[in-house]
Amino acid sequence: MSTTTRTRPPRAGALHPPRRPHHRRFTRALPYLLPALALYGFFVVYPMVDAVRLSFFEWSGFRTETPEWVGLDNYVQIFTQDTVFWTALRNSAIWVVLSLLVPMVLALVLALGLNRKMFGRNLLRSVFYIPAVFASITVAALWRWIYNPTLGLVNQLLEAVGLGSWTQTWLGDPTIALYSIFVASVWQSVGFSMVLFLAGLQTVPQELVEAAKLDGARAWQVFRNVTLPALRPTTVVVVILTIINSLKVFDLVVGMTNGGPAQSTQVLALWSYTQSFSNHDFGQGGAVATVLLVLSLCLVIPYMAWSMKGEDR
Repeated sequence: MSTTTRTRPPRAGALHPPRRPHHRRFTRALPYLLPALALYGFFVVYPMVDAVRLSFFEWSGFRTETPEWVGLDNYVQIFTQDTVFWTALRNSAIWVVLSLLVPMVLALVLALGLNRKMFGRNLLRSVFYIPAVFASITVAALWRWIYNPTLGLVNQLLEAVGLGSWTQTWLGDPTIALYSIFVASVWQSVGFSMVLFLAGLQTVPQELVEAAKLDGARAWQVFRNVTLPALRPTTVVVVILTIINSLKVFDLVVGMTNGGPAQSTQVLALWSYTQSFSNHDFGQGGAVATVLLVLSLCLVIPYMAWSMKGEDR
């Protein structure tokens, strides 16, 4: 006589224990995050909030003087009376647009080329990335020598190839000085974006690439329909970093022209610094910095929202 044992079904959740709520996991991680959050709050958040606060006061920066509340007067002055502010705003806008077009496209092209198997690939990657390691003020000093009208590399090369009529005072001409600085920025920044794109290319599913090639897709079709969609998260990061770095460009301009000639290379970050520490007007300097902060948020937040909405589809 055989006896059959009836197995009881496992309780719901026995095989898969319930996950801890998100707030409990955050609470356990909070002690490890507190040191970094404290440093970030003290060195980043507090200066930003204080700059916004100072934008409503008139203060020279000296402790002997008490900040005087003026409300929105600083904003009214920079928008109606400060002609340099509009020059700086225009130059910052030009810088952002050019940065989204030139170095990003160049970095993507370099990443696609250096992602293939070729002799000396790692060496070339290092060569293109090295400028990103240099301090911006060092890059500015280097390119000031390159642009030197008499001994600079650019003018001497033009004369050596018989194009002496093309020589310029690259940093002394108000019409081209800003773009001359931008070339130095491209040389420095393209390597970092290239590395990000290279990392993104490693996540492209190779089986999809091979399947597209077997279906007869050309290289451009593979890039457009397979590679580019897979690079979407990386592109979002590169675009956001490019916008932020473009709006806060400072060291290169200071080191190469200091905003000259005739304020033609002035940008918002430098003008905020000049108003605060050179002209001793922390109220207007804070107002310019606040405008820069608002512009950054207005550009970055909508783009992040759009990109996250695209990922949810």
